[in-house]
Amino acid sequence: MTTDPASSQTQAAIAPAQSKRALITLARHGEPALNRNIKLTAKDYLHWWARYEESGLLAGQTPPADLVSLAQRADIIITSTRQRSIETAQAVCSERNFSSHDLFIEAPLPPPPFPDLVKTSPRIWGVLSRLWWWFFNNHGGQETRAEARVRAVEAARQLTELADQGQDVLLLAHGFFNTMIGIELKRLGWRSVLDQGYDYWSQKRYQRP
Repeated sequence: MTTDPASSQTQAAIAPAQSKRALITLARHGEPALNRNIKLTAKDYLHWWARYEESGLLAGQTPPADLVSLAQRADIIITSTRQRSIETAQAVCSERNFSSHDLFIEAPLPPPPFPDLVKTSPRIWGVLSRLWWWFFNNHGGQETRAEARVRAVEAARQLTELADQGQDVLLLAHGFFNTMIGIELKRLGWRSVLDQGYDYWSQKRYQRP
């Protein structure tokens, strides 16, 4: 893992506003530049997902105005180390700096061991793979659900440490792992004040009661 963003000096400006009720916002990246209008076997999907993990954003997208506005106001902006997360920050942050950490990368999506007779779209494979990873511990030698949960706990702890200094934190990362972080934030006493679902560019926001 890279350096703890809560304990290291981040590149983003930090405002010492100790008295305000800070926010933590978890936003999903924009749409990646990878074709989904195809049919794949489980083996094909394994390679497709590897390309997805390396790809940047589809050209020509316009970030939502509310996310751009939020990025202008945030005290700290963080991304994962995946290219689609970094390019999302570049799209919404204008000239602002941000820090990137592999603590916040997406949970893996190894497909279930279905025979090659089964061919379906990357979207369906994504759902099936997540279900098999979550309920049946199908990890294919990658990160397990239990291991990802440990990472989510640490991510929530670090974000909380930053926010408890009075700083609004914006994380631009990944849909499912953001959800896992949100679960852990609620366990730490944060409450959901905004949930835009799971679409690209969507936001989930948390605040202390």
